[in-house]
Amino acid sequence: MKPRRRRLREPAWTRLDDEALLDLRFCDLRLSLARSGLDQAVQRLYEELRLKGIHFRPHPWLSEEWFSPDGVPGIAIPFYLAHPRLQRLERRFMHEVEGGNDKWLMRILRHETGHAIDTAFGLRRRKTWRDTFGKASRRYPSRYFPRPASRRFVLHLGHWYAQSHPTEDFAETFAVWLPRHSRWRSQYAGWPALRKLEYVDATMRNLQGKRAVCLSRDVIEPLSANTRTLREHYRRKQRRYELDTARTYDRRLLRVFGTAEDHPEGLQAGRFLRKVQPQVERLMIRRARMHPYLVQHVLKIATQRARAMNLRLSHNQRDTKRAVLVMLERIMLEMLLRDRENYAL
Repeated sequence: MKPRRRRLREPAWTRLDDEALLDLRFCDLRLSLARSGLDQAVQRLYEELRLKGIHFRPHPWLSEEWFSPDGVPGIAIPFYLAHPRLQRLERRFMHEVEGGNDKWLMRILRHETGHAIDTAFGLRRRKTWRDTFGKASRRYPSRYFPRPASRRFVLHLGHWYAQSHPTEDFAETFAVWLPRHSRWRSQYAGWPALRKLEYVDATMRNLQGKRAVCLSRDVIEPLSANTRTLREHYRRKQRRYELDTARTYDRRLLRVFGTAEDHPEGLQAGRFLRKVQPQVERLMIRRARMHPYLVQHVLKIATQRARAMNLRLSHNQRDTKRAVLVMLERIMLEMLLRDRENYAL
């Protein structure tokens, strides 16, 4: 007779309401990667590396956000993925759980592994790497202006992320290449990005069976040493989306809508934005793959400013809706990319 597996007791904080939970410090959560179920995704990642003949295995740990630090070939995984209760809290404040389903989780893990394998083997120091992706020493820009139609970069995590920096370009290209059944040759046939994928393929084949040159197993910003409260974390996280409304919103709104003085009979811009909000949200989240919190935040501020300025429609609703989409996408990209380091994966 097989012995029964002992069922792990749920932590006491899982029974707290949101307000009480927000007052806990990260170190108070006592989270464990092994007990989270995330180790299964990590093992799937290791299996993908094994099938490619790569012996290197990035070490994972729990932290506040996703990142792979310079000089350490490992992966920090955000705390909220360690328990469903924390995922619900993340969804409440950010309206989405980044990496919250199996497919999304593996996509991000592959991306982070690209950074880790770059660190582990010092790939960015190779001339062929620099000739293919550019200089890794190039400063991360405070903002960048992606070209959605460009075929020089792979498409993987959204926001045309590969275009932001050479190291992100490599990590995204690696992430497209890694899956066992990836059809990258046919998917990117005729694209200049195919040359980058072929470089990654040749480089990884060359690394088969080789030992990494950077073997650090350091853990950076672990939760066990983090005394910040969840409330402080989410306040700081939400502040990332704040911008100077007069500079960012008002001047852009005036390019789309007219004043009440010039268009006294026009539909109020605030009412129009509320009317098209559901459709705009779907388009920005699904087509442009923008973060739901970001979309809803920008729409809310834009509607408030349009109402405060008493703006009116100056063109037909169809043309205005198109102009609104362009305006909102530019605001969101500016917001995402003004502090590049806050969004690095």
